[in-house]
Amino acid sequence: MIFTRQQLEELEDQKLAPYGVRSRNSKGRQFPEDEPDYRTVFQRDRDRILHTTAFRRLEYKTQVFINYEGDYYRTRLTHTLEVAQIGRSVARALGANEDLVETICLAHDLGHPPFGHSGERTLARMMMDHGGFNHNHHSFRIVTQLEKRYPEFDGLNLTWEVLEGIVKHETDYDIADAAEFDPDLRGHLEAQIANVADELAYTAHDLDDGLRSGMITPELLAGVSLWEVINESIGRRRSDTLDDLSRHRLIRRLIGIEVNDLIQSIDRMIRRSGIRNVEELQKLPYNVVGFSEDMHRRNRELKDFLFKNLYNHYRVVRMSVKADRILEDLFQAYAQEPAILPDQVQALIEKKGLEETICDYIAGMTDRFAIDEHQKLFDPTALP
Repeated sequence: MIFTRQQLEELEDQKLAPYGVRSRNSKGRQFPEDEPDYRTVFQRDRDRILHTTAFRRLEYKTQVFINYEGDYYRTRLTHTLEVAQIGRSVARALGANEDLVETICLAHDLGHPPFGHSGERTLARMMMDHGGFNHNHHSFRIVTQLEKRYPEFDGLNLTWEVLEGIVKHETDYDIADAAEFDPDLRGHLEAQIANVADELAYTAHDLDDGLRSGMITPELLAGVSLWEVINESIGRRRSDTLDDLSRHRLIRRLIGIEVNDLIQSIDRMIRRSGIRNVEELQKLPYNVVGFSEDMHRRNRELKDFLFKNLYNHYRVVRMSVKADRILEDLFQAYAQEPAILPDQVQALIEKKGLEETICDYIAGMTDRFAIDEHQKLFDPTALP
């Protein structure tokens, strides 16, 4: 049996809640296109993101640990895939559009520069007098301008709803700028799910990677509420050795507890709000996607712990200092002598300006490319 796009849209009508975004109701694309016979518009958007250069580069961009520190630590790519998996699970349980959630999740970190948030802070400082930089806005620029894959237009020509979800992406580390996308309206349910799936994923897997690295120990975590809850739930005692299997069980249980709480909390919020469709949900004065008060408090405690004991661990800080030096050196070298930039990059200077051209070039680098480029420019023994 073959399912056409029209049949897939009919299936959405049957399974989605009244407040879930239907692909057939999309506001469309900036540049009209004939839509595929066997994919919805959101499925097509997802596939376009997967095939971008920016998406492939995420494999070699830092989450917390730089790529060469170990093959088992998360990268920006594996983080993105985990966010998408969690987002789809939540969307499925609540009658939201899974494909739209997945697409937003896959695109949410495309704009991250090398070296994670350290690299972002460096570029923001270097661009302070030239329009600034934040990875959320840069993700939007990648999918609307910087990816060159079609002769008819720049970017990917994604649907309005996907672009809205990208620009309204907000977490502790992301600031939205939705001036062109109904800024008075909240993100649709699918955008809100993507936001919280991101927070849930990075909290859980940063804890996992911190434990694996030895920077965080069970002894340090003693007394942290969520840590105690998940240990008790699997019957692990404080005196027990934390082997790999136990760590996997604990992180799996943490994600399970958080996802269950999130689904139940969203359902309560939606029922209390009385909303009946997408428009009413977006006009609410609050987000409907969030944890229960108790889980929110426990998450805040865990995040504070990670900030103190992992993100500010001397090994992580040392790498941040190195990253800052590498990117600042590259930026200043390119600015002082643009002729050292590749020809195809130099060609963009007249159109975009020097600083924006340099910023876009550096933001697109992987960790290892930035390190190699720095060595080529500043090590006299290295080949140019």
